Amino acid sequence: MSIITVKIPTPLRPLTAGQAEVKIEGATVGEVLRKMDSQFKGFGDRVLDDGQTVKRFINVFVNEDNIRDKKELDTELKNGDTISILPSIAGGKLATKRHKIYKKFL
Repeated sequence: MSIITVKIPTPLRPLTAGQAEVKIEGATVGEVLRKMDSQFKGFGDRVLDDGQTVKRFINVFVNEDNIRDKKELDTELKNGDTISILPSIAGGKLATKRHKIYKKFL
């Protein structure tokens, strides 16, 4: 088994007793996320749909690679890999001045 570092985003840290990183063993992303759920109750409900897929508004990366571009939860891991969980951020409103500045890029 490989030792994997899982980076926990701020909104999920209450589930991990405030930990920003967790070390956990696993051979695939799915195995690691299911172990996270068994260790930290409620984690899977926030990250996984029915335990089979990552929720569409959550992005999961292994090192720099989005698992949606790989084998999703079946993405294989090697010792020392890092899983980063990134929830989508939506909403908010740009200030009028900023909107004018960034309008051409939107």
